[in-house]
Amino acid sequence: MKTRILLIYTGGTIGMAYDRLTNALIPVDFHHIDDQIPELKRLNLEIDCYSFDVPIDSSNISTEHWVEIATVIEENYYSYEGFVILHGSDTMAFSASALSFMLENLGKPVVFTGSQLPIGQIRTDGKENLITAVEIAALKNDDGTPKVPEVCILFEDGLYRGNRTHKKNAEYFEAFDSPNYRPLAKVGIGINFNQSQILKYPDKAFQVHKELDPNVHVLHLYPGIRPQAVEAILKTTNLKALVLLTYGAGNATTDVWFLEMLNAAIENGIIILNVTQCEIGSVKQGLYETSSAFNRLGVIGGNDITFEAAITKLMVLLGCGFSREEIIEYLKISLRGEFTL
Repeated sequence: MKTRILLIYTGGTIGMAYDRLTNALIPVDFHHIDDQIPELKRLNLEIDCYSFDVPIDSSNISTEHWVEIATVIEENYYSYEGFVILHGSDTMAFSASALSFMLENLGKPVVFTGSQLPIGQIRTDGKENLITAVEIAALKNDDGTPKVPEVCILFEDGLYRGNRTHKKNAEYFEAFDSPNYRPLAKVGIGINFNQSQILKYPDKAFQVHKELDPNVHVLHLYPGIRPQAVEAILKTTNLKALVLLTYGAGNATTDVWFLEMLNAAIENGIIILNVTQCEIGSVKQGLYETSSAFNRLGVIGGNDITFEAAITKLMVLLGCGFSREEIIEYLKISLRGEFTL
């Protein structure tokens, strides 16, 4: 029997092609994707498609859309060997991070991909990205297990862990990067996998977490930030968790007013996760005096987690209904390989 792959089309640039009559860009019918990319037939796979009723620009992605994607995977999990999610690139790293936490004990490839140019344009990167993503989703090891049993992003010449990735470029085809974690594979004439970087095949039952709590906010520090701005964020209605974007190795101002505000927020039950603004490197609370106060207050160090992974991990953990203490412990654990131990 042919290996079965399910395409999940959410929208985005990749899903546009030229109408032969009007020469205008229109959404592709992915149920007949072979018409646009006849090369897919040579992979000798059975490829089916699920499309959102209304394709959406990725800038409009919400937690409800993540739940829809997760539900489609859940309902089709035992019918397909792999899943390819076609998605706009702008928020792809957020969606891939969210899905990585929502899909627990994932034993099949979930490969996000998209393009910088519509699939119908002559120089499009969409065809190569889609063909390679489908090929990777279908690959297996000698023992029959999937080659990449995790949520990942395939773009241009790199396969990256989804929750380690961020979009770095809006101008060129190499749109994504994983600065603190080596690519799972590099794509050239062949596909060269870094097997030691790939998550192990799970030994527990697959399950899906579909309750997300978006009551998470972000405080991006900058020199000269005013108390009124910090206070407005910390007093947001129903705020449950805060991603604090700090300098360097997790450093921040030691002004008394700032530390007192954080302390009051933590005493009111708000969880604060310290994430560095730097693309490369890690939070090391206490390494400098400008972060040692965080340890005393109860701020959680985020290690080298990305902003995208930090905020989506909090949404999923809060949605699971864990206690505050349990969430804090889970933030200190790398659940899906999202930070370096």
